[in-house]
Amino acid sequence: MNNNSNNNKDTSTIGILDSRFNQTLRNVQGLLKGRSIPGKILLTQRVDPIDNSGLYSPTYQRSSSYSDTGTSDRATETVEEEVHSGSKPFGITNNSKLKTSTSHAENPTEEIRKSSIGGRTTDSARVMKFTKVLSGTMVILDKLRELAWSGVPDYMRPTVWRLLLGYAPTNSDRREGVLRRKRLEYLDCVSQYYDIPDTERSDDEISMLRQIAVDCPRTVPDVAFFQQPQVQKSLERILYAWAIRHPASGYVQGINDLVTPFFVVFLSEYLEGSINNWTMSDLSSDKISNVEADCYWCLSKLLDGMQDHYTFAQPGIQRLVFKLKELVRRIDGNLFLRPVVFLQIY
Repeated sequence: MNNNSNNNKDTSTIGILDSRFNQTLRNVQGLLKGRSIPGKILLTQRVDPIDNSGLYSPTYQRSSSYSDTGTSDRATETVEEEVHSGSKPFGITNNSKLKTSTSHAENPTEEIRKSSIGGRTTDSARVMKFTKVLSGTMVILDKLRELAWSGVPDYMRPTVWRLLLGYAPTNSDRREGVLRRKRLEYLDCVSQYYDIPDTERSDDEISMLRQIAVDCPRTVPDVAFFQQPQVQKSLERILYAWAIRHPASGYVQGINDLVTPFFVVFLSEYLEGSINNWTMSDLSSDKISNVEADCYWCLSKLLDGMQDHYTFAQPGIQRLVFKLKELVRRIDGNLFLRPVVFLQIY
């Protein structure tokens, strides 16, 4: 009896091990087929009819792993038979749905316009979150900053940047008036310091203006848009106005590269399509002035927190190098003790 009992136990143990081995083997096969990942949730693309009221973008449904849901061996075999038989992919219930979805994609003008909004942030739920935050009377910057961390939809970027940099007020009732006043202030600065003959400038101001005029053609040289004379003139005005209003540092090479992202973003409010097709001649002088003013004030807000990176002896950069040195000392003492021959800061 004891021998038979032991044999039964051994047989049962072997059966359990075989069952586990078979289950593991099926999971591995499913993983290699890209069908399921044991212990995870697989996202599979679904081609279903898209609601016309929403943005056109691929939607996804969650397909649970077989090991997670405890699906029987028979169910696993059925799914494998469907894969081998070349039947419909998961998420497509019938050919009519596929045709319906395709018909939406065949209306390119409207759908491409919608899908181009925001790049990776075209998800309608994400856009709705941005819209909800921005549409309030008082924008809560913490919520906006949290949303913007993963990217901002293209057409919302100018508004979001103005708010996050502190240029535009969070109170929507005051926003239009403040922007109008700031833009007029920029125009006054340009007329007072830029639109004057060289005879009214000091030698240092003439030298600084010449350096800016040399650097502007070097800005993003591989993009034809930035080689347009009107673009270079706008950059020249922005940079010179900022340098005059910040004499502690004045103009330093490299600041021209900081203003270009602002310039492109704020121009996108008025110009559509690829930047390769943009031309400044399509804009009125008022719109160009608004773009320049927004760039000037946002550049000022950005550099307010790191202006000492550009002053004499660059104390801001020296402070960051010291922090980096302390960080290396705490993390890797051996590396810290090695002599540093040269440190290049970009």
